[in-house]
Amino acid sequence: MAARCCCPLAALLAVLLVTSCLAPPADANAVSVCIRNCAQCKKMYGPYFEGQLCADACLKFNGKMMPDCEDAASIAPFLNKLE
Repeated sequence: MAARCCCPLAALLAVLLVTSCLAPPADANAVSVCIRNCAQCKKMYGPYFEGQLCADACLKFNGKMMPDCEDAASIAPFLNKLE
């Protein structure tokens, strides 16, 4: 009898494991969008934009700081002057 009650528990654990692997957490999604935005800004601004610094900020703030390439205030920390 004891072996029979383990089956539903094992099935439940398997379902939880599969669903947790399929759906990434919301923070991971925000971080990936943030990093893609950094890459887009790097393409647009080239050497004037610090892409690595931007990506590091995405990771540090879990994607809550979202760079917008057309909004100077959101990308100001990542712009530099070439001399």
